[in-house]
Amino acid sequence: MSNWPKWLPLREQLRPLTPYGAPQVPAAARLNTNENPYGPSKKLAAAIANRIEEVSENLNRYPDRDALKLRQGLADYLEKQSNVKLSTENIWAANGSNEILQSIFLAFGSNKALGFVPSYSMHPLIGKVANVEWVEGARNSDFTLNLSKALEQISTNKPALTFITSPNNPTGSAVTISVIEELAKATAEIDGLLIVDEAYAEFSQQKSAITLIEKYPNVLVSRTMSKAFAFAGARLGYLAANKIVIDAIQLVRLPYHLSALTQAAAEVALEFQDELLAEVAKLAKDRDKLAKNLQELGLKVIPSDANFILFSGFKVSSNQLWQELLADGVLIRDVGLPGYLRVTIGNDAENQIFLKAIEKALKGAL
Repeated sequence: MSNWPKWLPLREQLRPLTPYGAPQVPAAARLNTNENPYGPSKKLAAAIANRIEEVSENLNRYPDRDALKLRQGLADYLEKQSNVKLSTENIWAANGSNEILQSIFLAFGSNKALGFVPSYSMHPLIGKVANVEWVEGARNSDFTLNLSKALEQISTNKPALTFITSPNNPTGSAVTISVIEELAKATAEIDGLLIVDEAYAEFSQQKSAITLIEKYPNVLVSRTMSKAFAFAGARLGYLAANKIVIDAIQLVRLPYHLSALTQAAAEVALEFQDELLAEVAKLAKDRDKLAKNLQELGLKVIPSDANFILFSGFKVSSNQLWQELLADGVLIRDVGLPGYLRVTIGNDAENQIFLKAIEKALKGAL
């Protein structure tokens, strides 16, 4: 809605904005929001239910304000994944990674924020809501990060916050650790923070930016349990950073912001991490297979290190192909890039439904 009534004292910078969202419509294959298609196993679901029942007996009390047990579990998980020694002092947890990002803007948005588009659309949206000026940095024509231009824009704009997403959403491409280190140096030189959004890190073979935190205390790494842990409905995001950064985040956090139920469910999920990461390996394999299938249909596929694929090469408009697929029971994502669409990797049945539908649509366009 853009024609807000005059009597509503909405902040001027918010009036032209639209809320973040994705279509929620019935579909045989719902492949538009990068969810993990494999829900918790019965064993995991039962374990969560048992823990929730225990916690429910004390819901008259506030939750652990600092979520110490959960943060320790997250630290242990990241240490196992990255071989970097971490403690609760290096971790903060919140209601999804979006709350982590919002807290970063609220605490450290003293100046401009810079991001390289196309990337996660919530970065600029949260920035504008937090009243932080957003600067759009450009990427190469193939959507890869242009390091020299990025360094130039950091030097010119001197942002308090610089955002990169690796693997990037919506393109799927990852940034190498050597490039991230160059960005860390550049942002440190201007007393700025480098925020690395690693929502899809478990699907990638690239080294995590967590390995840079000790050497570069200005590096903040945002993670989520929504993707690899198939926990999108639980809403649990977390931040890995220098202790001083974590301490500063506490200035803007809401009291008791993370419910006892959320903490309990996430703690159990971490206990099942080996089971859940096995599904990540399958999704990565299925991603590569689906990318090959799309190329065999004559489509251009952007190399992906995530659980989705951005593709182009079709003759009709993005919206027209999106509509045709939806009419055939397949919901994917129009990310606003002309000539491109994004598909999430689903289970075997969903992937086949998608392939049949797009093959039919492409034949109809010839």
